[in-house]
Amino acid sequence: MTRTSPLLDLPGAVAGDGIDAAVAAHYGSFNTEQRHLESGAGFVDLSHRDVVRIEGPDRLTWLHALTTQHLLELAPGEWTQALILDPHGHVEHAFTGVDDGTAFVAHTEPGAAAALLGFLERMVFMSRVDLADVSDDLAVMWRPAAGGLGFEFVPRGDLAAYAAAAEPACGLWAYEALRIARGEPRLGLDTDERTIPNEVGWIGPAVHLDKGCYRGQETVARVHTLGRPPRRLTLLHLDGTENRLPPVGSPLFAGEKQIGFVGTSARHHELGPIALAMVKRNVPLDAVLSVDGMPAAQEVVVDPEVGLHVRPLR
Repeated sequence: MTRTSPLLDLPGAVAGDGIDAAVAAHYGSFNTEQRHLESGAGFVDLSHRDVVRIEGPDRLTWLHALTTQHLLELAPGEWTQALILDPHGHVEHAFTGVDDGTAFVAHTEPGAAAALLGFLERMVFMSRVDLADVSDDLAVMWRPAAGGLGFEFVPRGDLAAYAAAAEPACGLWAYEALRIARGEPRLGLDTDERTIPNEVGWIGPAVHLDKGCYRGQETVARVHTLGRPPRRLTLLHLDGTENRLPPVGSPLFAGEKQIGFVGTSARHHELGPIALAMVKRNVPLDAVLSVDGMPAAQEVVVDPEVGLHVRPLR
């Protein structure tokens, strides 16, 4: 379901595109908006993201058993990230949320709540939990000055008042440029159906290595212990002579050979055009790559040797 943000009525608002079309891409100057966010000012409208609520006395122990995150001791007000994997360790769902002492509320990619809730509902069994899609009631906002990971849930009816109090409004293009520069992937855009957490830097932020069993754990643990995931996320610095960005999913080449694909891209106010890409592990870090006819240099996000430092001594 499309939920067009009322903040698209703010002065200068220009709508995004694709799955981000329901919120503003910018409000007149995405470079200025990036600087606002870097200085700790302003907010970003992420109200197109889906929101789910999980209530009930068993919610945290139940989620702990199902996800990659350690949630047994999650304190009220503490934000966290978590994944749900398939039996082979491939990432199926990713969400970010917070518990308020009575319910765990999480947000995920636009349109992803139905599949997430569908899986969770099949896993309830005898657990005392209640699940709901509350995307029509709660909106996601992001502020650099906010606690935790910067996210906040705001009642949809209060968005106009929130925007007036948290101004200046900064668009999604500014937020995405800073996210990409930090090397933080978006599920389904910077990942594919074969992605494992080790390939994209989710070990730590979204995967807790010292917890009990969960679906897909064997793959995560094996790759972490032995090192060298089959692919790695990298930050691309694109040639700035072309006035375009590559579409999501564009093939990435080293010479004539395809060695990966490009996910999200943006124009950073200092770095220029940048993108996240998934490449084969054995591609040299200094190799000049190309996408959509544009040369691209690499900056390491995930080390190709990640995990080798925990190999057992022989």
